Amino acid sequence: MSGCVFCDRVNSGEFDYFDDHNVAFEPLNPVTPGHFLVVPREHVIDALDGPVQMGRAMTFAARLAGDMGLDAANFITSAGTAATQSVFHLHVHVVPRREGDGLRLPWTGQKPLEASA
Repeated sequence: MSGCVFCDRVNSGEFDYFDDHNVAFEPLNPVTPGHFLVVPREHVIDALDGPVQMGRAMTFAARLAGDMGLDAANFITSAGTAATQSVFHLHVHVVPRREGDGLRLPWTGQKPLEASA
């Protein structure tokens, strides 16, 4: 898709890993060492727009994380502005985790929602 930064990167071959449906590369601002993004080659906006592409991306992400020998990781995607999506091309963050890495996810430490009556 014209004007999509991820499509441009896919089309120019700027990625480190790939399969028939996805590519993977380091994001501009990795939050832990080894953080990478899995991006479908086909432009879909998010998991709600492309559930099949989401499944393929998650499968590729899990396989790649295993091949890299990760012992712990967060697999994160967002769908929509309210869910903090900022690039509107489906992508999965694979964030390697280590004890004491200092990374706090957005929902860590939030107050629990009050039960409605």
